[in-house]
Amino acid sequence: MSEAAGANSRRVRDWAESGVPALTGFPDGPALIPPGSAATVARRHTDRIAAVTGGRVRLDGARLLSERAAFTAFERGGTISPGRHCRLLPTADGWAAVSCARPDDAALLGALVGGDIGDDPWPAVTDWLRTRPGAELAERAELLGLAAGPITAGPAAVPEPLNARPVAGLRVVDFSALWAGPLCAHLLGLAGARVIKVETPTRPDGARRGDPEFYRLLHGGHESVVLDPGDSGQRRALRELVDSADIVIEASRPRALTGFGLDAEAFADSGGTWISITAHGRQSNRIGFGDDIAATAGLVARPDGSTPVFVGDAIADPMTGLTAAVLAMSAPADGSGRLWDIAMSAVVAATIDPGSVTVAAGESVIVAPSRREAIGTAPDSGRDTAAVLAELGVRPR
Repeated sequence: MSEAAGANSRRVRDWAESGVPALTGFPDGPALIPPGSAATVARRHTDRIAAVTGGRVRLDGARLLSERAAFTAFERGGTISPGRHCRLLPTADGWAAVSCARPDDAALLGALVGGDIGDDPWPAVTDWLRTRPGAELAERAELLGLAAGPITAGPAAVPEPLNARPVAGLRVVDFSALWAGPLCAHLLGLAGARVIKVETPTRPDGARRGDPEFYRLLHGGHESVVLDPGDSGQRRALRELVDSADIVIEASRPRALTGFGLDAEAFADSGGTWISITAHGRQSNRIGFGDDIAATAGLVARPDGSTPVFVGDAIADPMTGLTAAVLAMSAPADGSGRLWDIAMSAVVAATIDPGSVTVAAGESVIVAPSRREAIGTAPDSGRDTAAVLAELGVRPR
């Protein structure tokens, strides 16, 4: 067997064992092996994590890509994402992914099409897109703050890990939400780091409204702090908490953090590790969620050679969480800090091989999504605020 044939065989095997094909394809059609090598890359990440932790953390990265669906019972929906919040729709010059996941998104979609969309935004959005090129959608979506864009091959500049370093005993301050950042924090916690989750009173992690057992899996054993950056005393406490950290994880646009009085570059210059997760990079104002980011980066399956369908469930999230954990478990040899700029779209794009194609898979060889058992309990929001601040010697006024 040639080297190329062997790599393709491994790619297909890793996908088949990942649980992702069970979530890929039309509801009345076969499960599909997607193009690209995301499952293989994910396994490489967990192999590295196992090596860095001396075997303390041994997981199958490929299986992590579909894990949420084992809790939520999501199923493949073709051009509708398994979570049902994102759709693939034809444009005048191709296809696009459009998300409607937040309470305000329906109103924003009405602004996109410039008309009344009623209770169901999708018919009006579908009609509007048919006569517009993808570039116009991208421009208007960025202005409106919509998670939407055309399917294109995006940039694939993903940072490479540096020298492996243990994280046991390090303090991680986690500002992230939903799946990508929390998965990174979860993996660091399994590796022995102390994880302190930070939320604000007005913006708790939206995943708290999701499946409680999946939330517990990602946050079990962590601590929870709630601070209001609009209050001067609590803002000071927030800065003190960040200054005490070895690793900071966040998934906000830089200007939002500046509004909190936090400086990622200064933190890294002082020797810390700052994990910055964004949809399309720190220099971009575009937003996105796992489903639309993966699709717009080009990771879609095409069972008939033309119509795209979603690959898995918000697959950009777990791929990014794994990537971020590997980077956090590395550091410059001279002990200096590092600001890691991790674009979710680039993480996905880097796994796409233009030469690989979608293939149907027999159900007998497809593994269903599976779940791990949570370790510990997930803290109620703000449970540990007083204790953590007392440990720091901070009394917010």
